[in-house]
Amino acid sequence: MPPAVLDGAMSSDAKKRRARLADYLAIARLDHSTKHIFIVPGIFLAVLLRGVHSSNLVLSVALGFVAAIAIASANYVINEWLDRESDRHHPTKSQRSAVQTELNGTIVWLEWAVFVAVGLGAAAVASKTMLLVAIIFALQGIFYNVPPLRLKDHAYFDVISESINNPLRLMIGWTMIDPTTLPPSSVILAYWLGGAFLMAAKRLSEYREIVASHGKSQLSLYRRSFAAYTSESLTISCFVYTLLSSFFLAIFLIKYRVEYIIALPVITALFAYYLFLSMAAGSAAQKPEKLYRERGLILLVVLLVVVFVVTTLVDIPALALLTDQRFISL
Repeated sequence: MPPAVLDGAMSSDAKKRRARLADYLAIARLDHSTKHIFIVPGIFLAVLLRGVHSSNLVLSVALGFVAAIAIASANYVINEWLDRESDRHHPTKSQRSAVQTELNGTIVWLEWAVFVAVGLGAAAVASKTMLLVAIIFALQGIFYNVPPLRLKDHAYFDVISESINNPLRLMIGWTMIDPTTLPPSSVILAYWLGGAFLMAAKRLSEYREIVASHGKSQLSLYRRSFAAYTSESLTISCFVYTLLSSFFLAIFLIKYRVEYIIALPVITALFAYYLFLSMAAGSAAQKPEKLYRERGLILLVVLLVVVFVVTTLVDIPALALLTDQRFISL
């Protein structure tokens, strides 16, 4: 569909119907809860490195997931509400409830407040540390979506600010197990920059597909930050985020359990495969909540889990050589 037709098809408020309860629930994107899989490594690492310090583990885990899902939904609510005008210029997001229906702003902000209250309440019951992480999670949604800051409109800041959700999920998982500490800074940075790679790859996929079908001017109407991007700059940013994430990950692996360094080739393959996916037509990288349908990606994730389990249980003394200063004698 040409850009002009696309605009005309979505610009008339007269065609909007009054929103129903289902439409208000839809903007919370509860179907995106699969993204909270990023909490699981935080749980695993905390158990391995710290042991269980929670007095009621089952309750703490349940409250942690409630907090994460509720805060994420609150962020989605204001995202769809504040993006309703720009989303009409996107080929698929133009079908969202906030674009297609007449939502009541008062109800939308009340919905946001309820989700935030539930999320912060669950986190507060779990622990003070989890509450702190949940507050940052909620603030991220405001900084990212709400004017005048609205970081999503600024190139590169949009990626960096959105990807902070990854380490926040990691920390929620960690605090479920040990509310007295947070993960090492090296793994937090690795997770953050890994998330930046995922976000940059998503934008690269959107850029390539929408520019090819509707032109760059249409893409800039959808998201102002795209005006400063090119396909080349997004690809290079993916490369930079991958290098930095791998750097901090290697620091963590060597410092805390050197056997985990064996997992780096699989992690590298995951980065490469995801970048490959982002360049495919109709890429699942544009909809991360659907990635579980990508068989190749899932197989790599399963392989990574197996490698981590094996290297957790098996000591390899020879790898200690990597932590010593050694020189090749001539």
